[in-house]
Amino acid sequence: MTDTSNRPEFFTCHNGEKAALPFSKSEYDRRLAGLRAIMAARDIPAVLLTSMHNIAYYSGFLYCAFGRPYGCVVTQDKCTTVSANIDAGQPWRRSAEENVIYTDWKRDNYWRAVANLIGNAKRVGIESDHMTMAARDTALNMLGAPELVDIAPDTMAARMVKSAEEIELIKGGARTADVGGAAIHAAIREGATEIDIAMAGRDAMEAEIARAYPDAEYRDTWVWFQSGLNTDGAHNPVTKRALQKGDILSLNTFPMISGYYTALERTLFLGEPDADSLRIWKANVAAHELGLSLIKPGATCSGITAEINRFFADEDLLQYRSFGYGHSFGVLSHYYGRESGLELREDIDTVLEPGMVVSIEPMLWIPEGQPGAGGYREHDILVVGEDSAENITGFPYGPGHNIIGA
Repeated sequence: MTDTSNRPEFFTCHNGEKAALPFSKSEYDRRLAGLRAIMAARDIPAVLLTSMHNIAYYSGFLYCAFGRPYGCVVTQDKCTTVSANIDAGQPWRRSAEENVIYTDWKRDNYWRAVANLIGNAKRVGIESDHMTMAARDTALNMLGAPELVDIAPDTMAARMVKSAEEIELIKGGARTADVGGAAIHAAIREGATEIDIAMAGRDAMEAEIARAYPDAEYRDTWVWFQSGLNTDGAHNPVTKRALQKGDILSLNTFPMISGYYTALERTLFLGEPDADSLRIWKANVAAHELGLSLIKPGATCSGITAEINRFFADEDLLQYRSFGYGHSFGVLSHYYGRESGLELREDIDTVLEPGMVVSIEPMLWIPEGQPGAGGYREHDILVVGEDSAENITGFPYGPGHNIIGA
């Protein structure tokens, strides 16, 4: 039998030089200072972050789990990412501060590394909305049964107000989404397939990100381009369906720049829409414009929602509303991150303030077999300022631009 007793449970390895991160060191210092202030106010000596979004937000490192646990331990004097040996030195290069690598020669080496960083802390902050029940049980066993305190709501509130550096990156993402939209618009034709058109938009965005952000991480940029019945859901997958004259279409571009996702969504038609479809489309555009006018500091998420609901009710279309009218942007993706405290829904009373970044994205879904059947959706991103909001989406919406081949 092979002797593994001399193999380390965890170790450090500074392989290469630190990589250029999405933000300055002072930006990460600012974020950590905010987290440490929360920790001090709540008497939490150590925090274990486990979600992709919070680890990326506070350290710069965006992990790929592939079934393995990852973490970031923050104390009042250190910030250390904890990564699997399969990733070698990359997590250290892409962490603003320190990194520890755990090995898989022995079960629970991840938790041994975490325990070494946390020390004898009797109160440990965790993300209750991310940590599984199994991980919680293991944490209690391996960390000396500390009191586990949920810090997820506090970190979400901190992420909801963006810095100047974040807003600049988000604006770059919005510009990139417009590039993808233009490529998709140009590729739409009768007989083209959803996947062919989606690839045209994705390729254009990835090329633009590589041009504009030569030091960024390139992964996870994608497009959902849907047609006909497939437009009924906002997150429906791309298919090989060929476009037909008269189709309702949904353009959705999602560039990802170093963990920061932005979006552009538009309704289009291949050929002149019928009268019912045009009426519903124009109504959704009007709701979109109403929403744009309502985004300003001091407005509440629920109040904006109520105004748009009233508009749709007056149009006898409220029953076809599909989901909330918008959400926050920043460190998020389709598989991680969500600042649920900044969604335009009836049950969210958050007050908009300068530095917040939100979308307006009303959607109506008319079931198949009814006049005007299909999914209608428009989506712009706005940055809330001191006395107004800036729309950073440039791609045109509505029938004037998005009826193709009429």
